[in-house]
Amino acid sequence: MKRFLPLLLAATCLAGFPATAQNAAPEIKYDATDPLNLPADVYLGETAGVATNSRGEIYVYTRTGHPTISLGGARAFAHGGSRLFKFAANGRFISEIGKDSYGMMFAQQIRVDPQDNVWVVDQMTSMVMVFDPNAQLKMLLGRKAEAIRVPVLPPGGQGGGGGGGEEGGAGRALPGAGAQQDVFNRPTDVAWDAAGNIFVADGLGNQRVAKFDKNGVFVKSWGSRGNGQGQFAAARAIAVDGQGNVYVADPGNKRIQVFDNNGTYKSAITAVENPDALCITPGANQFLFASNSNPPGDIGIRGDIYKLRLDGTVVGKFGHAGKLPGEFATVNAIDCRTPNQLLVGEIGSYRVQKISLK
Repeated sequence: MKRFLPLLLAATCLAGFPATAQNAAPEIKYDATDPLNLPADVYLGETAGVATNSRGEIYVYTRTGHPTISLGGARAFAHGGSRLFKFAANGRFISEIGKDSYGMMFAQQIRVDPQDNVWVVDQMTSMVMVFDPNAQLKMLLGRKAEAIRVPVLPPGGQGGGGGGGEEGGAGRALPGAGAQQDVFNRPTDVAWDAAGNIFVADGLGNQRVAKFDKNGVFVKSWGSRGNGQGQFAAARAIAVDGQGNVYVADPGNKRIQVFDNNGTYKSAITAVENPDALCITPGANQFLFASNSNPPGDIGIRGDIYKLRLDGTVVGKFGHAGKLPGEFATVNAIDCRTPNQLLVGEIGSYRVQKISLK
């Protein structure tokens, strides 16, 4: 009997753990390096976005600089506060794009499409700006409010000033649904399908996904605040697979929701507790990467990144919370042009890391 006592104790202990602990995702081995060579007088702030183009050049959208707010009567006018940098594939600094741009205030995300256009998502100006490969402004989605009312109008209040900057405007039937239009309220991310249709996660002031055609013409939107199917606590990130399905990170509800191309709910992926950043690899055999990001109030927990198949099956995970190389502090961006080499942007550690999976 004594021989079996340790086994009985072990079985009893295992029975006390939840199934997720017993069936933990396999750990993926990896290396982490610093891919950027910044000039002596340039620093990164909170790294909200990082993306690469087809040549491997790296774009970083960062919360840095000095926002300026000017008071004019009852309204506050604001500009500045975020910067967009471009680096060569070897990390050499090339240039800054859009310096002092009217639309760059609070960096939220950056993406590069298959044609190497650069899509910049700014939360505070409620705009998506598109630059062509030569850094020339090509398209604008959304609109920055010319002024922000002080104090903000109550929900349902009437007001002018350019729309998008004031939450709770008239005509909103569902909380967080926003109007069926192309004016955003604190957008978070952007993605495209193979036909060029554009999907914007209008996810903090509103909780919806807005769809546009390839020319930027508004088509429809779906979503509202809540925890039901097709509702979001916050639509934090968005990605589209090769079949046109739309994946939306909904960390407040501990899930990634999957929709068809027209916004019809299909399923939910619940393997990742706090998915703040998403990326789907290109090619025939696609993978979904999702950050299990640390919440801003406690960056000492979580911090791992999951690699999943598109049906939600977990391939493995890597990383943990921390400030050292190879650790993560509030990941907000993942670039994944290949399944085994990523760029990761962190808000908590003001940096970009290059991750090579083994």
